[in-house]
Amino acid sequence: MREECGIFGIYNHPEAAKLTYLGLYALQHRGQESAGIVSSNGSEAFVHRGMGLVDKVFNEQTLKNLPGDLAIGHNRYSTMGSANPTNIQPLLVNFFGEGIALSHNGNLINAEELRKKLELEGSIFQTTMDTEVIVHLLTRSSQSLGRKKALLQALKQVKGAYSLLLLTGKELIAARDPQGFRPLVLGKLGKSLLLSSETCAFDLLGAKYIREIRPGEVVSITEKGIESFFLYSSKAKIRQCIFEHIYFARPDSIIFGESVHRVREKIGRYLAREHPCKADLVIPVPDSGMCAALGFARESKIPFGVGLTRNHYIGRTFIQPLQFMRDMEVRIKLNPIKEVLQGKRIVLIDDSIVRGTTSRKIIRLLREGGAKEVHFRIGSPPIKFPCFFGIDTPVQKELIASSHSIEEIREKIGADTLGYLSLEGLLNCVNKPQNYCTACFNGDYPLEVHPQTKYIFETKRIFIK
Repeated sequence: MREECGIFGIYNHPEAAKLTYLGLYALQHRGQESAGIVSSNGSEAFVHRGMGLVDKVFNEQTLKNLPGDLAIGHNRYSTMGSANPTNIQPLLVNFFGEGIALSHNGNLINAEELRKKLELEGSIFQTTMDTEVIVHLLTRSSQSLGRKKALLQALKQVKGAYSLLLLTGKELIAARDPQGFRPLVLGKLGKSLLLSSETCAFDLLGAKYIREIRPGEVVSITEKGIESFFLYSSKAKIRQCIFEHIYFARPDSIIFGESVHRVREKIGRYLAREHPCKADLVIPVPDSGMCAALGFARESKIPFGVGLTRNHYIGRTFIQPLQFMRDMEVRIKLNPIKEVLQGKRIVLIDDSIVRGTTSRKIIRLLREGGAKEVHFRIGSPPIKFPCFFGIDTPVQKELIASSHSIEEIREKIGADTLGYLSLEGLLNCVNKPQNYCTACFNGDYPLEVHPQTKYIFETKRIFIK
């Protein structure tokens, strides 16, 4: 399972593009498919984008070709739109002689409907991304309404998850959807202002974390300072993505006002209380299971150990049609440490099970490495429903928990025992449980959703409860 993107922006810094590069580097875990930066010197916009990891897309020369003291950047892992160079963000359009750039993290649930309407009215789309819908809505009314009013009008027409950065000649704008699905934070470095998906990017740059961009808030940064306004006068119910804490965010980040590491350690402690077992060693699936495994070990008093080592020097593993190469996929990433595992009863900690195929391969690796027993513990409830708000989950029929009992899943993946964290236990690990979206576990979608290209619920529609 993957989330769509990481976004970063900076205002008022002579090396804006270089700092944006470093910000994207810190956010690399949020998207490994492509990366891009748009900078502005106040009168002209400059762009460089490419497929691949940040350090492959940019070098010293490409960054020199991005002058100016404003910049926004984007790491992408596609959830809407195919994986090809035309879909690399930030999007950059020329509108009445002015460059407008946009970076988007999230997923619009009414993008297809809006796109058809815009095309009937004469709009020509250059990409297959939902993000381009926002650009067309914005430019259609900017000349008559002014940019800020046009942006508000555009955002009131879209539904779903979005954390946005918008760059014009001398202005940097941030916006977050009324439910607050995806994170977006504000920071400061000297006299420069920064925006990022996660605070870990601020740490890398030595910047100070100021606050979150609030759900439904639009923030404009100009030479006059910061101006903040809201999409609606009445507040919508906040529904932040719980998987930011379970998996997506880096453990050294502050997400939705909470330490990711601390939440994950609590998850491990609750797992140990809900699903205790007799074992010799607690080991994580690296790296996402690390913090929860520490919590489980501390609560259960079972020693923590490292039984799997991860190869950090690969990107997304290739998928070959031959079964032999498919079986090699997990081995390329992970290798068991036989001296640690030999003859041991292992508690294996992971963040989630999606299809179950990877879990089965990891458990098989542990047994081949000498593990006597493997007790699998999962730091989230069973995933039974796909996400429509920026997470690239499979269609419902491919989610193993949607059609199998826990005992059936245990048998399929080959574990001696299997325990999932309860939804109640998970929500006890965060400060404001009422503010989180849990639709992937219980189907309780905060917005009305319909089948889309990548997310098909057979022939039925799912409605808000």
